[in-house]
Amino acid sequence: MSKEYAFETLAIHAGQPPDPTTGAVMTPIYQTSTFKQDTVGSHRGYEYARTGNPTRTALESCLAALEGGSHGLAFASGMAATDALFRLLKPGDEVLAVDDLYGGTHRILKHIFEPLGVTLRLVDSQATDLIVHEISETTRMIWVESPTNPKLNLIDLSALAESLSTLSSRPMLCVDNTFATPYLQQPLMLGADVVLHSTTKYLGGHSDIIGGAILCNDNALYDRLAFIQNAVGAIPGPMDCFLVLRGLKTLPVRMDRHASNSEEIASFLLARSEVTDFRYPGHASHPQYELAQRQMRNGGGMMSFIHKGGEAAARSFVESTQLFTLAESLGGVESLIELPAMMTHASTMDTPIAIEPALIRLSVGIEAVEDLIEDLRLAFENS
Repeated sequence: MSKEYAFETLAIHAGQPPDPTTGAVMTPIYQTSTFKQDTVGSHRGYEYARTGNPTRTALESCLAALEGGSHGLAFASGMAATDALFRLLKPGDEVLAVDDLYGGTHRILKHIFEPLGVTLRLVDSQATDLIVHEISETTRMIWVESPTNPKLNLIDLSALAESLSTLSSRPMLCVDNTFATPYLQQPLMLGADVVLHSTTKYLGGHSDIIGGAILCNDNALYDRLAFIQNAVGAIPGPMDCFLVLRGLKTLPVRMDRHASNSEEIASFLLARSEVTDFRYPGHASHPQYELAQRQMRNGGGMMSFIHKGGEAAARSFVESTQLFTLAESLGGVESLIELPAMMTHASTMDTPIAIEPALIRLSVGIEAVEDLIEDLRLAFENS
């Protein structure tokens, strides 16, 4: 489809024409492992489902359109997509990453790729204007999240990409866009080389699938990643692809509701004496609010704060909510709450980027906001 269509239209139609055989409006779930060849080596676009599947093609095409990219690749999980990108590196290469990042990304670099000779070096996520000055002769990839997980720091993606463009040997700029989604920001349009998603989160939107995706514009890079995708085989099944496609159709309306709920909850939390170091990009209290206004459509549905009572009080609080479910993950229609230090980021414990034990992360869902606020109020009172 033409990229001139609005985002909401692309989310429903891109890569998903009516089925040419039956006229089915919804993309069929091609639940097959192999495809008939008319003669040896002559097929109709598909030969083996690890290499390609029409349902997966529809998802990859739709995601590429939403990110303003030319190519999309779907994976079995966000970490499978992350792994594929790190497989582009060789011994002696360095990844320069922000120091506030998903615990699983830190874990795979430190425990899988560093033993193979790839080096990880961390830079302050609140001083990303200095990233270019930290690049060494071996830096081959720059890895950022914006907003970051779990502290909700922002990276000025346009400024970073512009600074990198002045270098004679430019490292690849990879942006994990899971928190923001392409509805809030499109890193490829801001100068990134590669965008990564955990489609498990907002893109699926219903906490019922595990998946990942990579989007890019460079043909040669796409060919290398497609080879890795096929060779390694960490691909999603057709049902998972179908469910993400279904989720994408409502992504814009869900993200707007996540944001409107979050804005009201932000005001409530900021008025509580138990809350300190509150972070939500969509509220004027955020130190990078101006950047958020410029770079993102709205503030999204993720926020975090530190409980003044310390770890014990934070633990009691997250165990006292009823509507906010104590669980890992994020981005579903239901509200979730967690302690990253002991949950999603436990792998960073005893490292330089260990998370403050009293930090609480909320994934604000699309329930009635008055019910969510009352749930938080009662949790404060009962913890």
